[in-house]
Amino acid sequence: MTKERNFRNSLTSLIQQVYPALDCEALTDAVIAAFWPDGSEPRAEGRIPSNDLWNEQDALLITYGNSIIDGAHKPLDLLHDFLLRRMKDVVNGVHILPFFPYTSDDGFAVSDFRAVNPQLGDWPDINRISEDFDLMSDLVLNHVSSQGQWFNSYRQGQAPYDKYFFEASPDDDLKDVVRPRTTPLLQEVETSNGPRHVWCTFSHDQIDVDFRNPEVLLEFLRIIRLHVDNGVQIIRLDAVAFLWKEPGTSSIHLPQTHAIIKLMRVLCDFASEKIILLTETNVPKAENLSYFGHHDEAHAIYNFPLPPLVLHAVMSGSAHYLRRWQSGMPPAPMGCAFLNFTASHDGIGMRPAEGILPTDEQARMIDTIKDIGGLVSMRALPDGGEAPYEINTTFFEATAQTFDGKDDYHFDRFVCTQTIPMSLEGIPAFYIHSMLGTPNDHAQVKHRGMNRAINRHRWDYPELNARLDDPTSTQSRVLTALSDRLRIRAKQPAFHPNATQFTMPLTDSVFGVWRQSLDRRQSIFALHNVSNKTVTLSHLSMNLIEDEIWYDLISGETINMHKGALKLAPYQCCWITNRGRITDA
Repeated sequence: MTKERNFRNSLTSLIQQVYPALDCEALTDAVIAAFWPDGSEPRAEGRIPSNDLWNEQDALLITYGNSIIDGAHKPLDLLHDFLLRRMKDVVNGVHILPFFPYTSDDGFAVSDFRAVNPQLGDWPDINRISEDFDLMSDLVLNHVSSQGQWFNSYRQGQAPYDKYFFEASPDDDLKDVVRPRTTPLLQEVETSNGPRHVWCTFSHDQIDVDFRNPEVLLEFLRIIRLHVDNGVQIIRLDAVAFLWKEPGTSSIHLPQTHAIIKLMRVLCDFASEKIILLTETNVPKAENLSYFGHHDEAHAIYNFPLPPLVLHAVMSGSAHYLRRWQSGMPPAPMGCAFLNFTASHDGIGMRPAEGILPTDEQARMIDTIKDIGGLVSMRALPDGGEAPYEINTTFFEATAQTFDGKDDYHFDRFVCTQTIPMSLEGIPAFYIHSMLGTPNDHAQVKHRGMNRAINRHRWDYPELNARLDDPTSTQSRVLTALSDRLRIRAKQPAFHPNATQFTMPLTDSVFGVWRQSLDRRQSIFALHNVSNKTVTLSHLSMNLIEDEIWYDLISGETINMHKGALKLAPYQCCWITNRGRITDA
């Protein structure tokens, strides 16, 4: 069998899983034409899963296109200037959250997938950023704006959009549907064909599309191609877990959803460009891990349990639950990676903590967050009740105090929380408001009437630059500390996203992992004191080989094996390596 035939057979097999009643050979032709509309051919050979899509130099900044404004220049130009001025040797990638025209949810109710929001800039501005940084964009493939052209055409009965949206009946069995909102699932709308009830997983301005219609799939493949042609390398599949719906089921993680991701993976692996698929599935551990498939679905998945577990560790002063969870985490399959983060444009999700953090510990976190002015958003339960869905706060403010109250360690505690994702197996990603130590924006919550606005501050660029130029400001201190550690990290082979990792069985006050480079030449013992007490560790507990010279990469100090113990100050982090401070990138 030729390699070209193997590619086609792979596509056809997946299409048969999703659309068994259709002409799958013809649909395979349509899929190929949608992804390569100019008539170009896929690669003769697909990429074999390997760990060479990324390395220790990879790190991402997460930001809105207008997180930085000045009232005079295009926000995308300001963002590009900020990236070049402050982040050029700190991160090599940037996730610009939905930069399309939209009507609500800060970009996630897209009204036009083919345009850049003119309030931000235009495609040439996106192209310029992609020339200097690996670019991630959002494929909001579950839903579209109720005010966009697609849905307006649907209501008017215009083809092909008249079959683009998922309709259901209030009499359908919907009791088991899993979703992250408390609003009614179905919305009645008037159409040229009479009243219809459309499915709304998130809000009534976000109408779910119907992937049972293959034309919807084809259109999203064309949109991926548009992104790639404009310099995008990482496609974030937003809310992908809800893609396929069936009344009478949970309508989450259905087999057709996984098959469609596999189909996209085949296309990406046979593309001439490097394209990485990242799934966004804010769900418990086993469900999240399922999106790796058998290293044939997502290239990368978010490590969603990390934010609540890291926050709990520094609030409680104990890494017990963080360590227990990490000890049970499998390594990413070949050709796959975790995306490690503590904060994003959304809140700190609590669903991934289910089954890991006891209910009473979650309640202590929520009470502490409320004490410092944070908020909590709820989700609907199938029985009609509610449960915490996410904590709404900036991560910087979330670390302002522990369960025991405030102390003098806020800055050190926060930096510790950001060092942990730098140390773990995977690719680290940092929300711009974590890099800048941004406080909670209560004025925006009041102005916009949404909890998530607390974590979506828009910095005035002249004011931000003034603060960053002042070494005593919070913004300057935080950015300097995190940037310094990221620069060190980028030079350590043991921090390759797929380097070997072992979770160390240390005292509850210290979260430690051992990393070893793929060539086994470098080891790093990454230690993080999550408490506000000085902790003493025996060298024997770390099994440091006495014939080696060990250094702490962060402090630059040599570790004296003859002292027999290592003292960690409150929230101190150490990266102890046998290769010293590597100076060559």
